[in-house]
Amino acid sequence: MGGLSLWHWLIVLVIVVLVFGTKRLKNVGQDLGEAVKGFKKGMQDEDRPTAQLPDESRNGQQQTKADSTQHNDEQPR
Repeated sequence: MGGLSLWHWLIVLVIVVLVFGTKRLKNVGQDLGEAVKGFKKGMQDEDRPTAQLPDESRNGQQQTKADSTQHNDEQPR
């Protein structure tokens, strides 16, 4: 008893291929690969400093700050 040997893993692999088929396993592998690539790209985009963001992003952040200060300055009479 104990861990699984190489022969046990090969038998499990053969059973999985027989149950799911090679086409479905290929599609699952492609989907998983695309998900990992998307995750890595998202992590790289998140790590960039704000100085490297496009102008639209920085302008949008500045406008929201300016809008919030305008609302705070206006006091009802």
